[in-house]
Amino acid sequence: MIQYRVIKPRVYVETTVVSYLVARLSANATVASRQQVTRQLWTEGSTELEFVVSDTVLDEVSQGDPTIAQRRLEVLSDITVLETLPEANILAQNLIEAGVFPQRFRPDAQHIAIAIVHGVNYLVSWNYKHIVSEIKRQHINQVCQSHGFQPITICTPTELMEELQMKETANETYTDPILEECYRMKEAYAAQFKSMQELYEHLKTQEKKRKQQGWKYVSPRPETNKLNRGQSDDL
Repeated sequence: MIQYRVIKPRVYVETTVVSYLVARLSANATVASRQQVTRQLWTEGSTELEFVVSDTVLDEVSQGDPTIAQRRLEVLSDITVLETLPEANILAQNLIEAGVFPQRFRPDAQHIAIAIVHGVNYLVSWNYKHIVSEIKRQHINQVCQSHGFQPITICTPTELMEELQMKETANETYTDPILEECYRMKEAYAAQFKSMQELYEHLKTQEKKRKQQGWKYVSPRPETNKLNRGQSDDL
């Protein structure tokens, strides 16, 4: 009998999701709701989805309070890490040049570019400021398509859980302390790099070091995420 291996959709887990996952339960009802749906996604989604991260995520979650940073790293210890590729570095620079991200938020461009180049199905984030607002999502996918890449589904954990038949509601009408801490961590991390090339070289150095430490990395799947230029829609 022929047996077929089911390939799970890949979900790139951006830094803010990891912070929600390990943070102490908030007294704020809306923040607590986000924490709950994040934990649901992490536990219930793991049977249907393959979670992945990058060195950009691992570097960002290492920022801030050392004890909490260690908890964030521990929850990711068995997760697959996507290799940092030259194509992703070029795409990240294209996103910066197109005005999708300010220069000081180069790592956010790397999140998108690495996920796109690896052909990841979803990028999940709570980063409304730079990633999951509707305007940002449209701009990101327009730029990626203009450079020959398939668009990616960018969503919040709530939206992804809805696809898994879990109905939740997200609201962004208040100051969220978990997100504010993530933004501070991101800014501190991004401030270390003066150019996209400098960030890329740092990520490759981190990749080499973490491979030696036993982190599991993966190369792009054989099927490319590049659009078939010139291919007829009728084929």
